[in-house]
Amino acid sequence: MTRLRLKARLQHPAAWWLWGLGLATAASRTTNPVLLLLVIGVCVLVVAERHDPATVNPLPAFLVIGAVVVAFRIVMTALLGNGIVGETVVMTLPSVPLPDWAAGVRIGGTVTLESLLYAAYDALRLAAVLACLGAANALASPRRLLRYLPATLYDVGTAVVVGLTFAPQLLTDAREVRAARTLRGRDGRGLREMARLTVPVLETAFERSLGLAASMESRGYGRAVRSTTTSRRAATGLALAGLVGVLAGLYGLLDASAGGVLGLPVLVLGALLAGSSLLVGASRDPRSGHRRDRWTWTETVTVVAGAVPAAVLVIASVQGWDGVVPSQQAELPAVPLLAVLAVLVAAVPAWLTPRPREVAP
Repeated sequence: MTRLRLKARLQHPAAWWLWGLGLATAASRTTNPVLLLLVIGVCVLVVAERHDPATVNPLPAFLVIGAVVVAFRIVMTALLGNGIVGETVVMTLPSVPLPDWAAGVRIGGTVTLESLLYAAYDALRLAAVLACLGAANALASPRRLLRYLPATLYDVGTAVVVGLTFAPQLLTDAREVRAARTLRGRDGRGLREMARLTVPVLETAFERSLGLAASMESRGYGRAVRSTTTSRRAATGLALAGLVGVLAGLYGLLDASAGGVLGLPVLVLGALLAGSSLLVGASRDPRSGHRRDRWTWTETVTVVAGAVPAAVLVIASVQGWDGVVPSQQAELPAVPLLAVLAVLVAAVPAWLTPRPREVAP
């Protein structure tokens, strides 16, 4: 059997981000812990196979944040409750009596397994979404994606990209400063030692921000846009109309009593108007591209691999498949086989996409 060989190159960043957003959409439509853990495992597998070793991998930081979210949600549910009444009592904490006007709120008291399962499932869904975004951030730098944004969103995209790259680099700086202090004989543990890391880490971050601002200015990021009053008014009017249409469409989809007119047709019309506003704004600010990334069949495979679980899980949640949103019972939830296969399809880019760099045999 001949092994598929692909020339090492960086994939189009939009393909990886569409893959990550599709997988995040699938994770947001279910609270089944098996499916959510499978989504996280797929993200870890694809990043392990296709992450550029010359760049920082932010996925572990996103996984740690997700684990903290799950633990925090479970602890707060045990202390304050979440309105879920169950029969399986896990423990009984000392309770604090509250006045009558705080009915429905408790501090301490009986902790049931059903309430903890509800909190764990819901928090695990957020952790899975964070893992998908972290995987997309690790596979394709947001700075590369900035080149393909419409000119209308260029300033907003620049701010978002700087924000996305700041947090992982901040963790890297903290790790390096801590290692340097450990080599000097300082114990890197304790709250006092963590407080001493603040000044050098923030100083490094400010220096990097100034250097980034200077480099962006030298490369023409602070450009002047020549526009007319008519084009500005047209872009603003289309943007406002598109925003109203999207909000009305979402309201129609969420509220069944609103009728079918305020549903999908208004949402599509609003999206078209918003897209038209971007095109009108981009027409007054033309930009040229240098060394644009290629879009080949591997990018198409990547996007399809992320769209398959999103489509299947959306259909499953709408039709109410058994196990997609499990009940908070003290038993293992049912796992829909088709949903499992759809999530596994998202792991295909781990083998059918080119590596970012050549690997020595």
